[in-house]
Amino acid sequence: MDGSASRPETIAPRPAATVMRLARLGALHQTRLSFMRVLLRRLRREGWRFERRAFAIDARGVGEAVYTMHGPERSYSLVAFGHDLPDAMRSDRVIATAWDATFTLFDGVPTEGDIARLRAEVPRQEAGRVSERELSLSRANRSVRLFSHVVEALADGRQPDPAQVEAVGYLMRTTAVYGSGKFGAADRAAIEDRPEFAAPFQPEMLSVWLTRAFVLDTVEEMARRRAPDRAVPLDPALRRRFGIGNSTGLGMAPFLVSHPILLNNWIAAREEALARVRRLPVADAEAAARFRAMLPRAQACVARWRSEHPVQRARLAALGADLERLADHVAAAGLSGDHPWDALWRWGEGALSEEGQEMLVSLLLEPHGALVDGLAECMSAGEETGLGLDGTMTAGTLRALLEEVYDWALAIDWDAPEAQARCWYVSEEKLEPRLGERWAEEIAPWEQPLAPGRDAARLHAALRDEPPDAPVAELLLRRPEHRAAVRRAQIAARRPYAEIRDNTIGADLMPIDMLRAKLSFFGAGCFDPRSDRWVRIEMFRGAPFPHELHDLPEDDWAWPGAEA
Repeated sequence: MDGSASRPETIAPRPAATVMRLARLGALHQTRLSFMRVLLRRLRREGWRFERRAFAIDARGVGEAVYTMHGPERSYSLVAFGHDLPDAMRSDRVIATAWDATFTLFDGVPTEGDIARLRAEVPRQEAGRVSERELSLSRANRSVRLFSHVVEALADGRQPDPAQVEAVGYLMRTTAVYGSGKFGAADRAAIEDRPEFAAPFQPEMLSVWLTRAFVLDTVEEMARRRAPDRAVPLDPALRRRFGIGNSTGLGMAPFLVSHPILLNNWIAAREEALARVRRLPVADAEAAARFRAMLPRAQACVARWRSEHPVQRARLAALGADLERLADHVAAAGLSGDHPWDALWRWGEGALSEEGQEMLVSLLLEPHGALVDGLAECMSAGEETGLGLDGTMTAGTLRALLEEVYDWALAIDWDAPEAQARCWYVSEEKLEPRLGERWAEEIAPWEQPLAPGRDAARLHAALRDEPPDAPVAELLLRRPEHRAAVRRAQIAARRPYAEIRDNTIGADLMPIDMLRAKLSFFGAGCFDPRSDRWVRIEMFRGAPFPHELHDLPEDDWAWPGAEA
């Protein structure tokens, strides 16, 4: 990069060919547009009020609680159940049948009858059923050693060891947070017109945030019951250093392929936000100071981020070096001159790894809330919108479209075994997506339609003998197996970020990249892959608790480390 300033009118969102590769999607970090942050900003802005309506937890952590958030028009209640789970039964796998705690997010304030119904069903999770009055169903397990250490320390009248808190970061981790109609819960369509749920996954984020409050209240209550004359509560600053952990596996990975319009809207909002910042002609003093203050906080986050996965360890090493390079560059070059944010970005494109570049995106957005936060309202999508198929499109037009959007797929030799080495299917036992080895397992008859690149290449081949001016409907009458590929291509023609531009069934596929992309939009941090197929993360670490939402600085929590 030559470092010269770009003309403002030429600073456009990055092209899909750059952004939508799996290696880059797997390098995304949380931003101001991440759904956790969107939620807490709205709750604070609208003056939502917290009430702990019920809390009956014994010295073992067994009991139940009801936590309610009251908004301008509606209330929502987390109904929580603590259980006495033997160590031998504790598992993060989706096939588990018992957990340390189970939860549901109730639409409104539950009656005693509602609580009795939920008491019978929620602890059973998939084996039970909830109703349209419930918006989510979830469960969590203890991080046993840290959980026990914190309870014992508080019961002994002292604070837990900050080093142990930093090493783990959470007392419980969720192993599933189900919503959108699963197991009888309310369908997304029933609540999508509510302003508080305008951004994606807001009921699920609210459930996790309230779950975190329940977990911290639980350890304090367990300590108090064990030693009522000696126990102390957690120091508030230390308390906020606990997040909620999460274990996420392959069940989430196909989401980005199955929801092309939603994926487009997420990425488009992020890319438009970056372009808006780059177009700014100057860096005002407040924004520049905020950016400089965020750099050491980002470095602190990365410094405490641990992983045993070799790929992630290499990425972390590169990211740490990138942030040092970025800090040195900002100190030397400053943030003055014409379009300084654009100049910084173009320097980063040449000097930083993909991990570092995507962290720079997050840092560039951080001081510019007034400019970019409103884009969160554009990130939802009704997937039924835009899914119609235009049969009047000519074969020639469709062929040209495929060659533009799927050029990467047309360059792949799909007859090579490594190009189709993987196969997505649904587990009969748990009805969850799984990824198998096509040539080693008898799974091809049950393959799920999660290879849009291969499908586009097959469609392109089918168009070779079609007259250029023939309507595509004529081909589909003879070859209806291509309907989905035609529909996806027409969606991608209007929505440039709708399609992952990589092979999702190739031998070199890293499903963890798909997981991380989605989790970054949730607002997750400290990605710790345990294989290429499942990952542990932190959620809401550093965030205010419901009772202190209005007493702490707004949206200043998502880069923990400065308080450590």
